[in-house]
Amino acid sequence: MRLVFMVLLFAPLIVAAETGYVTDRLILGLHLAEDTSDRAFRSLESGQAVEILSRDRNYAHVQLPDGAQGYVKAAYLVYEKPAKLIVAESQAEAERLAGELEELRQAFSGPAATIEALQQKSADLQVQLDERTAQLSDIGTQNDSLRSRQQNYQYSLPLAWVAGAIGACLIAGFLGGLWWVDQRSRRRHGGIRIY
Repeated sequence: MRLVFMVLLFAPLIVAAETGYVTDRLILGLHLAEDTSDRAFRSLESGQAVEILSRDRNYAHVQLPDGAQGYVKAAYLVYEKPAKLIVAESQAEAERLAGELEELRQAFSGPAATIEALQQKSADLQVQLDERTAQLSDIGTQNDSLRSRQQNYQYSLPLAWVAGAIGACLIAGFLGGLWWVDQRSRRRHGGIRIY
């Protein structure tokens, strides 16, 4: 029994130098008197971090980050960060991330514009490629048609050539006929040309 009493008596000393927070929606007075019976010399708002130097059932001796020490009511200290502080930290982190996001957007705005221009150029080139492919397909169809016609007419001559050859043969035949008539007439008349 005596051992339990001693443990309970010295338990506040074991808790020394822990970090605690003033609970949400509270302004807590920091006092010089151990029982907080004097006038508070400083006000602590919700979320204020304090170092708990010693603590008993009703009061805690605390030290602020700036080194000021005093006493507060222990019932208003909690060991988890209050929601107000978590929200403030979350908002600060969100603002930091928003700023970082904006910096990244500005940093990538140049490359993004280049990427967009390249995508537009790629789309234009794709359209041109599609047009060229269609033209190539048309040319291939025409080429196949011409090859088919070439196979159909491979042993025939163009009409102009045939007409030219006939004309040349007619002229040659006419001139050959005149020469032959002239030769026959000379033979008949002893070499004299009679017309």
